[in-house]
Amino acid sequence: MKNYSIVRIGDDYVVRADDKNILKVGSRRRAVQLVTDAAELLNAQPQPESDAEPVAARAKRGEVS
Repeated sequence: MKNYSIVRIGDDYVVRADDKNILKVGSRRRAVQLVTDAAELLNAQPQPESDAEPVAARAKRGEVS
């Protein structure tokens, strides 16, 4: 996951990922909740298997229909 930060710009709070602004909300509490929810969703995704063979390699051998 990227490094997230929340900065105040005027009356709004901006969620930043690394050096890019990605979301603007009206309250810091809402910004924190959205970052937390996003982190949980990303962590809930199944991780791809590192030993999985690329489809192109299987297709060369005729194993992919």
